Amino acid sequence: MSKVLLPALLLLLAFSVLTGIVYPLAVTGIASLCCARTAGGSLIVHGERLVGSALLAQPFDDPKYFWPRPSATTPQPYNGIGSTGSNLGPTNPALFDAVKARLATLQQADPGNTLPVPVELVTASGSGLDPHISPAAARYQLARVARARGIDPARLAAIVDAHTQPPQWGVLGEPRVNVLELNLALDAMR
Repeated sequence: MSKVLLPALLLLLAFSVLTGIVYPLAVTGIASLCCARTAGGSLIVHGERLVGSALLAQPFDDPKYFWPRPSATTPQPYNGIGSTGSNLGPTNPALFDAVKARLATLQQADPGNTLPVPVELVTASGSGLDPHISPAAARYQLARVARARGIDPARLAAIVDAHTQPPQWGVLGEPRVNVLELNLALDAMR
């Protein structure tokens, strides 16, 4: 029995050190060297104050700001600790009710808007923390934000275009707008 148990325990110890200490430290070190900003959480500092991460959505509900996708995190929306999707299927009445309520909020905030509502403004992302919206979702909100800030809509559209990121490496994904970065750019216009 000891001939089998001793090598098994030694292998357990060796692989625990290798996969629990050496490998994570090596990956963290390589990531810090190759892509320090992303490895550090893509933190956004405005002035001398940390305002968030480019990787996590922030709650905005003031009409003068662009709004992100709804958050599915519970119990507190946009909380990175509770990252999860809503797990509501397309036939679930709770999803239908949530979408209906979000549509009502959008229509109440901008009653004259006749553009089609982009789906990401009424449905949460898989993580519930997606910091991006599509350019169509930003354009949907343009009139409301321009009116609330007293900005020419054409000037605001140019700012949205300047903050629209292309697909990664030109082929992966869709064009997207980081809501936090866009809203910080709007605040910096003053």
